[in-house]
Amino acid sequence: MIDKNLITLYEDSFKYNWDLKGLSDYSEKKTLYYKDLAREIARIHILLEEAHIQKGDKIALTGKNNIPWCTTYLAVLTYGAVIVPILQDFHADNIQHIINHSESKLLFTSTGIWDSLDEDHIPGVRGAFSINDFGFKCLYEQKGEKFTSIVESLDDKMNKKYPGGYTQDDIKYAKVDNSEVVLINYTSGTTGFSKGVMLTANNLAGNITHANYLKLLFRGQDIVSFLPLAHAYGCAFEFLYSLTEGSHTTLLGKAPSPKILAEAFAQIKPHLIISVPLVIEKIYKKAILPKIEKPAIKMALKIPIVRDQIYAKIRKGMMDALGGNFHEVIIGGAALNSEVEAFLHKIKFPFTVGYGMTECAPLISYEHNYDFIPTSCGRVLDNIMEVRIDSEDPYNTVGEIQVRGENVMKGYYKNEEATKAAFTEDGWLRTGDLGTIDKNNTIFIRGRSKTMLLGPNGQNIFPEEIESRLNNMPFVMESLVVERNGKLVALTHPDYETMDAAQVEHGMLSAIMEQNRQNLNKMLASYENISAIQIYPSEFEKTPKKSIKRYLYDN
Repeated sequence: MIDKNLITLYEDSFKYNWDLKGLSDYSEKKTLYYKDLAREIARIHILLEEAHIQKGDKIALTGKNNIPWCTTYLAVLTYGAVIVPILQDFHADNIQHIINHSESKLLFTSTGIWDSLDEDHIPGVRGAFSINDFGFKCLYEQKGEKFTSIVESLDDKMNKKYPGGYTQDDIKYAKVDNSEVVLINYTSGTTGFSKGVMLTANNLAGNITHANYLKLLFRGQDIVSFLPLAHAYGCAFEFLYSLTEGSHTTLLGKAPSPKILAEAFAQIKPHLIISVPLVIEKIYKKAILPKIEKPAIKMALKIPIVRDQIYAKIRKGMMDALGGNFHEVIIGGAALNSEVEAFLHKIKFPFTVGYGMTECAPLISYEHNYDFIPTSCGRVLDNIMEVRIDSEDPYNTVGEIQVRGENVMKGYYKNEEATKAAFTEDGWLRTGDLGTIDKNNTIFIRGRSKTMLLGPNGQNIFPEEIESRLNNMPFVMESLVVERNGKLVALTHPDYETMDAAQVEHGMLSAIMEQNRQNLNKMLASYENISAIQIYPSEFEKTPKKSIKRYLYDN
């Protein structure tokens, strides 16, 4: 068990950093100091108390990254309830499914998302509140509830409870043992594939205290948050860790296009950058590759003295483009392109690649950029996690990466079968990834037994979910969803027998599949959209168990 209690970390931080900047909204040009955050959390505590929310009750939260999203998240944690963050990009049906599956009693969301939901399909939700701005307007209340009047009287209730004004001495949060579940993070939204990862206070404290030990940020430093906070990676380090350190997080609050990121980095000059590979790969492919492929530059790179000067100039250009004030870029969420990684290492760019998964809240391994070994994903966390490879020779023979330790989840919510399958008989978590380790427990991922793909902003994409929908569409026998040049493409084998029976000409296939694609995309989150359907005239090759040999179609 981690020595430091999760809730106490926030009590101490809000008191100690009372007069420092805590959260800013880049889009809205609004900043809250730690004292403002503490007061806003206190207001939400009154709302939860008046709503008769009990310790352990589930509260759903979905919407874009903004200050009300963050204060709601922290208020639920420090009240002693369980937060259920949901990616705003999920389809409305999937959001409703997660709300129901998690048994959430209240919902905090944006008005836009609320308008897409059907209150009759989430009968367990007693009330819904807007996080578009401060004030938490009541969007919905069940018959007999009085949430509208509660919200309208929050300021009066705050003044009555704290007549001298809310001070540091008033920060007294719920007693939540580190062994208790405080977060259910869903890895997917679709009914047939949903797994709610139950994370304890200890899991979150493990990630936070290890980041503190690594000195990733210091009090008063800046970080820009542009990854989805409903996802474990961005949430842990851009938000939860930062606010225990006394750092200042600026929420981008909009799609992280290269132009918008460049403007934000130039203005804020962050001290640390947390990124997914796609952002760094875009910079390389669009800003660097065209330059170094010019004949004159290629020739110059063959001369050592000139090569070093060119690399130094490229490195400075990249660092300036990211604000020029950071000590490290941490890349995670998916494998970094090997060509890009090799080049960054060659020019001595300060980057490192970490490894984790939602089930570990999320961190498993990491190494500072100056000790980072290219092609690895860092060393397993000292005194926090253990790793083993399911092979006779873990140093040379590839096997499944298995882990155990402080960061490992309690299990999947209401899914004993999936929980049992996730662990070995002797209690190690099966990551589903294949790799090796060295004598220092540095992890080298060699392949993925999972089929998960990564969306443009770090969202998890599960091809089987999309395929299950596509396979039910007209004249589709079977399909595979793969990634091609950063886009999702569906490889489809048509149901010719049914077409013949219906007297549909084979020449109509392209038009039919295009219509299928459009209809499919209407059911999916935007980051799951299929860019094209490619027709395969013959059936896909299969294993003896009749599973498609996916690896044959990855390229």
